Amino acid sequence: MGRMDFAHNRYVDEPAPQGVARVPARLVIVSAAALWICYYLLTTLRGIVVGLAYQDELAGRRLLVTFAGFVVTLMIWPLLRQLDGRRLWLRAGAALIVMLPAALLIATINSMVFADMEEKVVAKIGEAQGVRIRRDEAGNVLVDMPDMPVAQPAAPAMPAPVEIVRPDGTRIVVEGPQNPPVPGAAPPPPQGVVTIDQKVHAEAKWRQITDIALGRYFLLLAWAALYLALGYAETARTAERREGEYRRAAKSAELRSLRYQVNPHFLFNTLNSLSALVLTGKTAAAETMIQTISTFYRRSLAGDPTADVPLAEEIRLQRLYLEIETVRFPERLKTCFDISGDLESACVPGMILQPLVENSVKHAVAALARPVTITLAAREEHGRLVLTVSDDGPGAPHDPGAFSPSAGGGCGIGLQNVRDRLAARFGSDASVVSGATGTGYATIIRFPLTRQGC
Repeated sequence: MGRMDFAHNRYVDEPAPQGVARVPARLVIVSAAALWICYYLLTTLRGIVVGLAYQDELAGRRLLVTFAGFVVTLMIWPLLRQLDGRRLWLRAGAALIVMLPAALLIATINSMVFADMEEKVVAKIGEAQGVRIRRDEAGNVLVDMPDMPVAQPAAPAMPAPVEIVRPDGTRIVVEGPQNPPVPGAAPPPPQGVVTIDQKVHAEAKWRQITDIALGRYFLLLAWAALYLALGYAETARTAERREGEYRRAAKSAELRSLRYQVNPHFLFNTLNSLSALVLTGKTAAAETMIQTISTFYRRSLAGDPTADVPLAEEIRLQRLYLEIETVRFPERLKTCFDISGDLESACVPGMILQPLVENSVKHAVAALARPVTITLAAREEHGRLVLTVSDDGPGAPHDPGAFSPSAGGGCGIGLQNVRDRLAARFGSDASVVSGATGTGYATIIRFPLTRQGC
């Protein structure tokens, strides 16, 4: 659909209406097949229970009728599909109307397929009861009844003889008139035979088709109800998937926002360090720091900010950052890495350790005149990855606080950023615990251990 933009003399396409949820074709075919297979099995079982004759031949013809019903059902589907997404009363009303000719068609096919078999079965039943059923040349159904005493009808009374006297005195006796047979009339049926003419037989046949059509009508309505239910289930699943996509998109945006907080925070601190080197005349150290910062940002910004990275890559980034800070504190900053080789492939959120390492530099290394060791450790604990960032500083709380230029603080994200990112990524499956240890300060984070998807 579209509209004509006369102001610019051009045709402008308008967005198409949002599509409705469709029942998959495979599910429609399976549901129709299941319906008619159940019909076939139940009718076959009924024939066995009531003891119908010619079961083998009946089963084959019943299979043909079942296939015809399946095909007719699939022919109805495109008509019902045109009303997908409409109101329930409209779809239900359409099903009630469409199923009527479909049921009549199936009943007619059923009658045609079983026409000769019906006479065989009825004849078989009649023989068991001593009755023979057959057709004459005119197509009438003849039922030969068993021999029974039949009362003879009384002979019609004949008119009395009439006596005529001639003038000469002679007498003439004239018998009563006789009724000659009517030319072309059908001879009367033999004794013990009941005749059912074609008109009566056709009326019975039509009543039979109507009864069968009524049963098939409710069978098709049951399938239509199932189709409507499947349609609404598919709509619910589509809405659920769409809601899930929106939820994932919102979570991705939250993760992206939290992740982007890390870079400005890190850049602020490193620029402060670089400024201090320049002001003190340490140009060589400043040049080394600039090169290391460039490498750090090239690696940290290369991938998706919301994606996980291997633990080995996260540790390499933290090594680069600590090398930058080592330029500022060459005598005071010491590092220790306790990472087992089997955990290097574990997946972690990118730069999840960065705020923790920065806090150790700020609250421990920068606060003391003596050497301070920052330790990064990783271990597995009951199927969970445990990461620890600790230092042997004064044990001051590494609280994110607020932005405080006088204190040389950063953007104030620290621990809260780590908590928010882990909560958005893992929910209640992740935890962050931090505090003084007696010999310094430590932050321990735990989340599920995975090795795929990073």
